[in-house]
Amino acid sequence: AMLNHTEVKEFLLLGLTNIQGLQHFLFISFLVLYSATLVGNGVILTLVMSEPQLHTPMYFFLGNLSCLDIFYTTVTVPKMLTGFLFGHQSISFGGCLAQLHFFHFLGSTEALLLAGMAYDRYVAICHPLHYALIMSPWACLLLAGGSWATGFVHATVHSVMTSRLSFCHNHIHHFFCDIKPLLDLACSSTSPNMTLLNVVTTSIVLGAFILIVPSYLYIISFLFHKVQSQEGRWKLFSTCASHLIVVALFYIPVLFNYTPPSSGNFTQRDVQVTLLYSAITPALNPLIYTLRNREVKTALKKTLGRKL
Repeated sequence: AMLNHTEVKEFLLLGLTNIQGLQHFLFISFLVLYSATLVGNGVILTLVMSEPQLHTPMYFFLGNLSCLDIFYTTVTVPKMLTGFLFGHQSISFGGCLAQLHFFHFLGSTEALLLAGMAYDRYVAICHPLHYALIMSPWACLLLAGGSWATGFVHATVHSVMTSRLSFCHNHIHHFFCDIKPLLDLACSSTSPNMTLLNVVTTSIVLGAFILIVPSYLYIISFLFHKVQSQEGRWKLFSTCASHLIVVALFYIPVLFNYTPPSSGNFTQRDVQVTLLYSAITPALNPLIYTLRNREVKTALKKTLGRKL
């Protein structure tokens, strides 16, 4: 019988650091990163939509990825930026659930989409003659739509389960409402939530990863056994190099955060790791794709040429 139990109506986000001198430096750094994310991904999205030569499965997925990255950083970064300027940020219970929902919706969608992109590269390199048939517009829509839908359902289950908890404390040691730090504050039993996180979330992340690895193993063995010239190998491999870098940047921190079955103890290390894939990777993705990619560069020059 909890007599003194008051329902928490809002939470306080304690943010990244209490060190005053660091706040402004972090504000400027993350503002620059966030702007780069919006501009870079916005440019890719515009190019993919407006340039007919980029209307291919690979760029359709890249457009989806850019769209995801724009939303994904917007879920956490603006609130984090105001925290740097004005100190601890309060967030309503509903706002907190919304943040949690969209973070997990977009994050799990991205994990699945990266698996779809790996499959696309596998078909393009190992089965080029059947590529148009296998990666038909319908198949692409199905892969992308399936990723978004699965991500949405997954996040909805999390937010519904979290909304049913009662909380006794409201100080969140994080820059946004993530599941683990929230579960630390609950005074009702969190074991169903922990099970969901350890079973469902981990299997989505690992499941997508398990689809990506064989795709690349196939591609690499194909390049070594079937492609004779060094130049030909490199030319084919360079079409997936950018995707491989993006996968590494996304998956290394995510696997780090979600695969050890969580005891529920949330640490400062988790906060730093989350920063990597929520604020830093989305800013790097457009760079990685444009720097390594002749078609995107050509399309960009064409578009800029028309404007000037």
